[in-house]
Amino acid sequence: MESIRVSRIPNGVVTISLQRPEKKNAINYPMWGELARIIDEVAGSKSDRVLVLTGSGDSFCAGADLSGEMEHDRHHLARMHYINQLPLALHGCPKPTIAKVNGIAAGAGVNLAIGCDLVVASDRARFSEIFVKRALTVDLGGTWLLPRLIGIHRAKELALFGDIISAAEADRIGLVNRVVPHDELDTFVDDWANRLADGPPLAMQMSKQLLNAAMSSSLQEALNAEAMAQSVNFASEDTRTAIAAFLHKATAKFRGL
Repeated sequence: MESIRVSRIPNGVVTISLQRPEKKNAINYPMWGELARIIDEVAGSKSDRVLVLTGSGDSFCAGADLSGEMEHDRHHLARMHYINQLPLALHGCPKPTIAKVNGIAAGAGVNLAIGCDLVVASDRARFSEIFVKRALTVDLGGTWLLPRLIGIHRAKELALFGDIISAAEADRIGLVNRVVPHDELDTFVDDWANRLADGPPLAMQMSKQLLNAAMSSSLQEALNAEAMAQSVNFASEDTRTAIAAFLHKATAKFRGL
């Protein structure tokens, strides 16, 4: 699609860039399904190791493109089920994901960003759960993500007021991992993406799954899951390679085996 650009570099870093700068990268109806399809493709690829999600121009994503939404020929509930393919695909992607927030992230755009494993923001970025200003409720997984990231009371504050907050405030409340000077954003994210691409895919995938399940697991369930994951690691080629490299003071090269 002209409104989505996918680029790959040989080390396994995939970048998905929203390409509607004239609309602040607001997502129109066809884009929801296409984004989910691309993320599923990355999830199933042996060569793709890291996914970076960003926007073109001076915006990350202004959320859903609401123009014409009220006249759409599909039932609203059916449309929401279609849209919800995207947060499910992002959450279920076994590869590490990074949101590179270069500007405004509003509404579904915020929740698209925080649905990634890591969020790196430019110091020019701004965030708003703007739904309430449009007489809408929070969606794209925001009601599930926000309390887990910043606590229930701060989540309610963002949802009920819909205020725009700065990158510094987003950092202070734990909505993002890092805020960096705008001119250093690309370099910083490239460094993180390359480090993740060089990491052990199987071990990172299982750590991600365990952490995603943590909020709904008891300690005993978490320990059992950790034991199973660790047993898989110790049987893998990557772990044998890593231990040998450690003993010989060498650098391990991981293959995901």
